[in-house]
Amino acid sequence: MVNSKAGFVAVIGKPNSGKSTLVNTLVDYNISVVNKKAQTTRNKIKAILTGKDFQIVFLDTPGILKPEYELHNFMFNEIVSSLDEADLIIFLIDAVKPDLDSFDAFNTQFKSSLSGKEIIIVLNKIDLVNKNKLLPLIKLISSKEIDSEIVPVSALKKENTDSLKKLIVDKLPASGFFYEKESLTDKSEKFLASEIIREQILSLYHDEIPYSCLVNVTEFKERTENLIFINADIILERESQKAILIGKKGQGLKRLGELARKKLESFFDKKVFLNLFIKIKKDWRKEKNYIKKNLF
Repeated sequence: MVNSKAGFVAVIGKPNSGKSTLVNTLVDYNISVVNKKAQTTRNKIKAILTGKDFQIVFLDTPGILKPEYELHNFMFNEIVSSLDEADLIIFLIDAVKPDLDSFDAFNTQFKSSLSGKEIIIVLNKIDLVNKNKLLPLIKLISSKEIDSEIVPVSALKKENTDSLKKLIVDKLPASGFFYEKESLTDKSEKFLASEIIREQILSLYHDEIPYSCLVNVTEFKERTENLIFINADIILERESQKAILIGKKGQGLKRLGELARKKLESFFDKKVFLNLFIKIKKDWRKEKNYIKKNLF
C-alpha cells in the first residue's frame, strides 16, 4: 500500500498573472525567473516541493498567447505538454485586471488536454485589490457555473498560499515520489545560470532587447570547491541591439555582468567568474531548428 501522495501540477494563465511568483512562493525557492515584462517564461520549468508524505511537481509555464512566430510556437507547445503531463491544473486570474473570459477561452482552446482533469482557479494579487471588491469578484466567477474551487491568494505577500498548498496536497493521487527528496528542479545548473543572466537583461533593458535575447551558457565548471567558471553567449537579432546592450564605453555590459555575477553567487552560494559574449543571429526567433537546438 502506498502511504504517500505525489503528482504534477500545471500552473497556467495569461502573461503577468503571477505564475512564476506563485510557484517560487509555494516551493519557497526562486526557481523561475520573475519579471513584470510579458513572456518572461519560455520553457516549462519543474519546481519540486517535497514534504514528509507528499511531493508536488509544479509545472511553471509560459503565459497563454497567440503564436506569431516560431518562438511563440515553442512556448505554446510547452503549455500543451504541461497540461498533458499534469494530474491537477491551477488556472491563475489576475484580481487587479480580471479577464474572466480567459478561463472560458482556455477551456475551449485546450479542451482535449483538460479532459478528466480537475482545475483550481486561483485569484492572484488580492493584496492590490480593495477587499470590498474581492467578494463580488469571487461571486461573479462562481456565477459562471464553473466546476472549480476558487482560491484567492497573494503570491507576492504569501497570503493564503498555505491554504492553497494544503488543497493541492489533498487532491494529489496516491503515489510514490518521482524525484529524490532533495531535488528542487529537473533543470540543469547550466539552464539555471542562463535564466539568472536573462533575468538581469529583463530588468536592465527595455524595448526589444529582452524579447530578442537568448542566453546560452557554453561552459559551466567548478574550478575549485568554492569557485564556478561560467562562459555565456548572449544571442541578439540585430547589431543595433548589440550596441544598446553594450552601452556607452561598455558600461551597460559591465553593469549586466556585475549584477548577474552577484545573483549567480547568491543562487549557487559560491564565487563565480563570469564571461559574457554577445553574438548576432538574425531573426533567430523565427527559426524552428535553431530554437529547438538552443532552448532546452
